Amino acid sequence: MGFSQRILAVICVVWITAAGVRTEDAYKYFTWTVTYGTIYPMGVPQQGILINGQFPGPQLNVVTNDNVIINVFNYLNEPFLLSWNGIQQRRNSWQDGVLGTSCPIPPRRNFTYKFQAKDQIGTYFYFPSTLLHKAAGGFGGLAIASRSVISIPYPTPAGEYTALIGDWYKTNHAVLRRWLDSGRALGMPNGVHINGRGKGLSTFKVDPGRTYRLRISNVGLSTSLNFRIQGHKMKLVEVEGSHTVQNVYDSLDLHVGQSCSVLITADQAPKDYYIVASTRFTNPVLYGVALLRYSNSRQPASGPLPPGPTTQIDWSLSQARSIRWNLTANAARPNPQGSYHYGLIKPARTITLANSAPIINGKQRYAVNGVSFMPPDTPLKLADYFKIQGVFNLGTISDYPRGGGGYLQTAVMSGQFRSFIEIVFQNDENTIQSWHIDGYSFFVAGMDGGQWSPASRKGYNLFDAVSRSTTQVYPNSWTAVLLMLDNAGMWNVRSEIWARQYLGQQFYMKVAGFAGQDEYIVPRNALMCGRARGRHTRP
Repeated sequence: MGFSQRILAVICVVWITAAGVRTEDAYKYFTWTVTYGTIYPMGVPQQGILINGQFPGPQLNVVTNDNVIINVFNYLNEPFLLSWNGIQQRRNSWQDGVLGTSCPIPPRRNFTYKFQAKDQIGTYFYFPSTLLHKAAGGFGGLAIASRSVISIPYPTPAGEYTALIGDWYKTNHAVLRRWLDSGRALGMPNGVHINGRGKGLSTFKVDPGRTYRLRISNVGLSTSLNFRIQGHKMKLVEVEGSHTVQNVYDSLDLHVGQSCSVLITADQAPKDYYIVASTRFTNPVLYGVALLRYSNSRQPASGPLPPGPTTQIDWSLSQARSIRWNLTANAARPNPQGSYHYGLIKPARTITLANSAPIINGKQRYAVNGVSFMPPDTPLKLADYFKIQGVFNLGTISDYPRGGGGYLQTAVMSGQFRSFIEIVFQNDENTIQSWHIDGYSFFVAGMDGGQWSPASRKGYNLFDAVSRSTTQVYPNSWTAVLLMLDNAGMWNVRSEIWARQYLGQQFYMKVAGFAGQDEYIVPRNALMCGRARGRHTRP
């Protein structure tokens, strides 16, 4: 080979290698250390869970299709897991970070999460799923930005912030857990925080005349919250991965586990303004307060706090119905969201899920269709993979409520891959509920008071219902959702009211895919516990 041929060969190799790098999705690497530390969310010292010394934990910012590698070191004195609220984990429930799919990270051990933000955008959060660790912190914001080649349906904001809002207890999480284990209720929280601070300490700085994106997530344990900014309107642009019709609101209700993005424009006099998150449907009403500060502000916030809604369920229900899918906007792909005509697909199955609060063995429990979930001694995914008998059985929860009292069971439902189904959440209690389905987004087709019946379908929104992963169910009401079971795995269906989740208001759905579409094989680094202890993943 002559000199010129060798040069040409080198150029070709370099070009091919570079092209390969350009076409491969990016990898983002993180190392997180989980420890206890002293925090002051309500102005008094208490033990909290820190990630890399931070409360809340580090903001996780990635781009659509990024491969995310997070090495988590657990320095607590208890097992620990992180879950990713709203991240669909395509064909990869091994990384879901809940006890039905993963062994918890033992003390002084580490585990590396590996997942892809596959075909997703939007606002989410991560949180600890074990025990009652969520009551001590360990949560943080998670944002998936669109790829640069995919347009967003609004001008690029000047910047963006995350507001993690939630109710808070001053009592240590271990004491709260003992209360629940003994049958005692948690009672009212002590306050509300915004980014881990209760009153006026979190500050969001803006320049006059510019527009900012604010990502908001309710990371609390039990309470719906109303969010508002003194003197400023909020334009809703995204809900849990869906671009929305850009309605303008004075305030927004966010129920436990829900997330959204709003645009705010600094178009008022240059000063400080109150930001308020207050509890809904509670007496008394609790408040968390932060500040919106103009960069040229010379005046502190003043006047009364901006008032929240004066009416209750009807106002909130009306607002929920006003949140609709933006049919012309692209999502993670260039095709418009409205190109998927979900309303033209006939559901192959209807599942009705009724929550209840039975007393079982003399203690308060919570149930779905009469079944109060008992965590297994071995994660369901491992038992399924290794064919370990006696851990769970499919069909241990019915598609419909059966009446009567509740009973304890490791409940697993079977889902047919690529079937389009209807799920009705029926709430006959006098408290608001919040439901989440891991691995999926669903279309919130309808919600109303009273008992659902087939005639209720006449009121469904089959055109532009918003797609999301967490939905509220109002007291003595129902909410109906539609979804395609196109994600193979073992997926957690749970109450986001954390005491209810902890005491049994959850179950798992096993969706087995077709050949070539089934779930990825067990990761080489999967932790082994329970009856899977000592097993090897593969050579």
